[in-house]
Order: sequence, then C-alpha cells, then structure tokens
Amino acid sequence: MAPAHREMEAALRDPPEDIAGVVARLKLLQTILDSLPPTPGNNRIAAFNALYLTITEQVEAHLQSPAVTDPKWLEVLDVEFARLYFTALAAWGGVDTDTPDAWEVLFRRAHDGDVSPLEASILGVNAHINHDLSLALIATWKRLGHPGDGPQHPDYLVVNKIFYQQIPPLRRRFATAWQMQIDRCVGGLDDWSQSILVYTTRALAWERAERLWELQHDEDDYARACTVMDRAAAIAGETVLTGGGLLRMLWLTATGWVRGVVRRIRPRALAS
Repeated sequence: MAPAHREMEAALRDPPEDIAGVVARLKLLQTILDSLPPTPGNNRIAAFNALYLTITEQVEAHLQSPAVTDPKWLEVLDVEFARLYFTALAAWGGVDTDTPDAWEVLFRRAHDGDVSPLEASILGVNAHINHDLSLALIATWKRLGHPGDGPQHPDYLVVNKIFYQQIPPLRRRFATAWQMQIDRCVGGLDDWSQSILVYTTRALAWERAERLWELQHDEDDYARACTVMDRAAAIAGETVLTGGGLLRMLWLTATGWVRGVVRRIRPRALAS
C-alpha cells in the first residue's frame, strides 16, 4: 500500500459510528485501492472491497424493511463487523504485525495477477465471515446485551437473503473467461451451492460466537479459541486458492481434450 500509504492511514484513522459511515468509508477505500498496483482498478483487495460495499449498501437499504425486527441491533453488528476489516487493513498498512492470518491470505496477494478478482473476493469473504463475524457478534452483544431468544437471530438471517440475491451478479462481475465457461455449464447449481455455503458459514459464525461468549471471562482460553479460529480461516483461504488452481487445470485439460477431438472429427466430417 506504499503508493497511497498516507491516504489509507487517514481513511482508516477514525472508526465509523453508523452504517452510513461504513458505506462512506468503503467508497473512499475503493477509490484508494483502485489506484494501487498492479494496474488501476485491478488490485485484489479492491475486488473484495467492491463486493463488500455492494452487500453493505443492501444491508443499509434493508434496515427499515418489515423483514427487520431490530434495525438498531443489525446496524451495530454491521458497524462492528466493518471495523474489524478496517482494523486489519490498518494493521497491514502500518508497522503493526498483528494482522489476522485470515486476512493476510488476501493482503499478501493484493498485486498477484495469478489470483483472479473472483478468488480474491472469496478470500475476503472467507476472512470476514469465518474470522471476523463471530468477533463482531461478541462486540455487538457487549454493547447491546446478549440476545438470548430475542428477535435478533432472524434479523441476522436477513443478510443471508441479501447474499443469495447478490451472489450471481457479483460472481459474474468478477469471473474470468474460464470461470464464466464453468458458470454457463452448471447453470444455477453454483448459485445454489454458494448460497448454501454462505448460510452454513454464517450459522457456524453464530455458534462460534456463542462459545466465545462463554469463554470471555477466561482470557487464556478466549485467546486460544480466537487463535484457532484465525488459523482455521487462513487454512480455508489457502485451500480456496489451491482448489481454484486445481479446478482451472482440470477445466483447461478437459476443454483442450474436447477441442482436440472436435478438430480431429471435423476434417473427417467434411471429407464425407
């Protein structure tokens, strides 16, 4: 982030207090990130930031909808959630070495052209949900009280529906040519599978937060649990990259084989 170090530092200095502030901060960051290497508009952190901005704008639009019972709770959760991303970015751009491992998987590849914008977005979503979301829930419960059997969990699930609506256009926005080939072949299956993945990971984040809530008065156990959660999310991110590379190799091999067969068949068909 050296080319825009001062701009990033200023943008991340004061945490936002409401969801409007989160949206404004994400827009400012988008402008800065889009100016960073490898080329304008192609920074891999910028790809995730753009996705996150879209989802956050949708959450803001849903706060006053009939589907949300406790808009204040959902807004506080969104703010606490965003602050963790901003804190990770600030740590990475400064002298602080305490950037969560889960975020480092993405941040280390900010300029990596071998990582597609879609893969970069997935890395960011992985770090944000599998690491940050449980901590954001804890911070929200500390501010507003543990919900118990209150209406907040259904409000939490409203975000799943937003993801479900936004996943298809967002994925196709960031997909490379070969990823679009796969998308056309599998139809709606990947939309469905990714929505299930988001639902599952967000459900697990709530469960982890419940367990962390029980550990919060034991500093050592709480710290160990957070470390395990961070490292597990980092491993999941690295697996995304390994799996994506393997899938691409298999896909290119398969399509290359099919093209070869077609080339061999076509002259025979023309001759007959």
